[in-house]
Amino acid sequence: MHEQFNFLIEFLGTISFSMSGSFAAMQKRLDPLGVMIIAFITSVGGGTIRDLLLDVPVFWMHDLWMCSLIFITSVFAMIFKSIEKNFKVTLFLFDSFGLGLFTIIGIQKGMTAELHPVICLTLGTITGVFGGILRDILLNRIPLIFRKEIYATACIVGGSVFLLLIYYSTLTYTFVQVSTIILIVLIRTLAVKYHWQIPKFYDNLRHGK
Repeated sequence: MHEQFNFLIEFLGTISFSMSGSFAAMQKRLDPLGVMIIAFITSVGGGTIRDLLLDVPVFWMHDLWMCSLIFITSVFAMIFKSIEKNFKVTLFLFDSFGLGLFTIIGIQKGMTAELHPVICLTLGTITGVFGGILRDILLNRIPLIFRKEIYATACIVGGSVFLLLIYYSTLTYTFVQVSTIILIVLIRTLAVKYHWQIPKFYDNLRHGK
């Protein structure tokens, strides 16, 4: 049961980040090949770095269905763009869900390797954010993680809640997975809507305070 649900999380996360990468690329008016490349990098970037750190085979290199899913999703996104005109909202929604889904996948990979919870949380954050970082760098944008918006913080908070509930609660594993994914998406959504930011000490320095 757990394996089937984990597969579903990875499936949905791949679709979410592939759509996110595709819409970001189309915002920059890339050609279809460029859209597919950005979609692929967004989808597998974080997981690739995670697997290299874990010294295990990189997941997508032994999984043709993953590459096929990204290709199909990017083609669908290019067709869908003729219907959906609000790129910004669509990009945000898919990116937020991808962030939540892939964060949990990364944490679970660390748990499977029997690593310390802090390292598991780090792997979850890397899995969640690095695809977006590579996407933004290639599109010549400042990555979201380095801007004012709360991004990696949502992964850290949601991932911490996930680990606490897994180790110290009696809730079912599937319920914990779903609830913490929703929590990460909710934090990200509320942060953008209400302009939540992490205080920066250098603002005071800049104003001479």
